[in-house]
Amino acid sequence: MRTRLLPAAVCGVAVAGVYAGQPVLGPMGRDLHVPVDALGWFVAAGQLGYLAGLVLLVPLGDLLDRRRLIAAHLALVAAGTALTAAAPVAWAAFAGLAVAGLFAVVVQTTVAYTASISPPAERGRNLGIVTSGVVIGILGARFVAGVLSDLWGWRSIYLVLAVLAAVLAVLALKVLPADVRPAATARYGHVLRSFGGLFVQPVFLSRGLIAFFLFASFGTLWSGMALPLAGAPWHLSRTQIGLFGLAGLAGALGAARSGRWGDAGHARRVTGIALVLLLASWAAIGQLPRSLTLLVLGVILLDFAVQAVHVSNQHALTSAYPDRTSTAIGAYMVFYSLGSAFGAAATTALFDATGWTGPTVLGAALALCALIPWAFSARRPQDAARRSPDCGPKVPQECVTSAP
Repeated sequence: MRTRLLPAAVCGVAVAGVYAGQPVLGPMGRDLHVPVDALGWFVAAGQLGYLAGLVLLVPLGDLLDRRRLIAAHLALVAAGTALTAAAPVAWAAFAGLAVAGLFAVVVQTTVAYTASISPPAERGRNLGIVTSGVVIGILGARFVAGVLSDLWGWRSIYLVLAVLAAVLAVLALKVLPADVRPAATARYGHVLRSFGGLFVQPVFLSRGLIAFFLFASFGTLWSGMALPLAGAPWHLSRTQIGLFGLAGLAGALGAARSGRWGDAGHARRVTGIALVLLLASWAAIGQLPRSLTLLVLGVILLDFAVQAVHVSNQHALTSAYPDRTSTAIGAYMVFYSLGSAFGAAATTALFDATGWTGPTVLGAALALCALIPWAFSARRPQDAARRSPDCGPKVPQECVTSAP
């Protein structure tokens, strides 16, 4: 409960605030008098806040008590979602969503916290369960938001999220184990420079590039799938389309045990197999215009692969950078954000020009691209940040002995 389920709940609620608005953009726009061509800003406000938080807030986890930081960030997520729920005009909703997105980076602080309090033999297993909370938040939020919107209107979504985030903030202080780490000696500016320095380290860059292509492929499916499902020949409703998120959950939760495979030393092998499954999933997803059954199979395979690779990446990075896990995870998630944004933007443009064929080819091509940095990475997953006794927290290049 304390080291797995509660952190997973924190991640799910925090990330849901960023994605919950996607199924209800139309009702939000009509209520707040936002024109159709500007509805995307309801999503963009949260994403921009999230990106800023990755750079400015996540590194604080290597300087401050992570348990208190988690509680504080959850309280501010609650404030942002409450402001959105009560927004009388559009600018107030944009501001609330930006605040909720900014402090939704509590997810990365929670992942780093889980890695730091977990025994090495259980780190992968715990990360797998906690990361499942993220996937539940992303995929489940779409379905739950559609149901709540049909029952009580779009504002009820953000009101429920505000209450849940506030409750979890209290539980985080009362229930989570103490974050026992040596007192930090680095300063905030130094940590930010260290954040930027990660992007030139081969081990980090290889995992980051895999994440970019992985989540670009993920975003291609989930940002574009609603378009053909809502049209001929299916004509599905918002709630029916949301049910496909439950199929994705089945696959993602099935990959939760991939962390155990990482604990056993198989992280690189798991990553390669999962990327091949990701590529294969697009063969089934491409049948969407003809078969919903094959689409469901493809969704399950894709989300299994994405979850397995994501957990393996985080396992490798938290092992490689044990003294600055927050900074490493935050920097890694920059690739996640950029990949997700690229996939979302590209798939709608391709669908308009080519139908579902374009997004299918794009998703498969991105999966193939993810295999390239994996193939060129080192063959044995080892601690990339193994340092001699005189190597400090900055982890200079001469201290790196091998790459996962």
